[in-house]
Amino acid sequence: MENTGILKEWFDRVDSEKSGSITAPQLQNALAVGNLNFPHSIVQQMIRMYDFDRNGTMSFEEFVALNKFLLKLQQAFSDLERGRGYLVPDDVYEALVKIGFTLDSPAFYTVCESFDQKKNGRFRLDDFISLCIFVQSAGNMFNSFDTAKQGRVTLDLNQFVYCTANCRI
Repeated sequence: MENTGILKEWFDRVDSEKSGSITAPQLQNALAVGNLNFPHSIVQQMIRMYDFDRNGTMSFEEFVALNKFLLKLQQAFSDLERGRGYLVPDDVYEALVKIGFTLDSPAFYTVCESFDQKKNGRFRLDDFISLCIFVQSAGNMFNSFDTAKQGRVTLDLNQFVYCTANCRI
């Protein structure tokens, strides 16, 4: 779905109210048509990540940005799933590095445990995308507080609450 014209047609079909933007339930249903089944909380996080004007919905331009991110994740998944239809944790780690995320072992395994829905060490595409959405959101939030770009932040309680509320899944 890299073609902007095709994306626009698809977006217009999803935007059933012709408002110029789509809501989380509309995006969730549209993704499900493409066999990407996400809980409402993940879809809301997708919108928060790309809702540049902070109006709670997704415009076409914001949708294009989300689509670009999802295509990158799908490509990383396809490169490593080896015909199995899933990734194992070592593959997930390799894919995250390819995408540009680096986590230490404790953080990585904690995230994997949280997003391994069936607790079997196998990450389907939607599990992997959910995990990446979380890591990207957490990274964005961290970077907003790491203004000196030192890789460290100090938060007061209010800032911490703000971060956890905005990165929840």
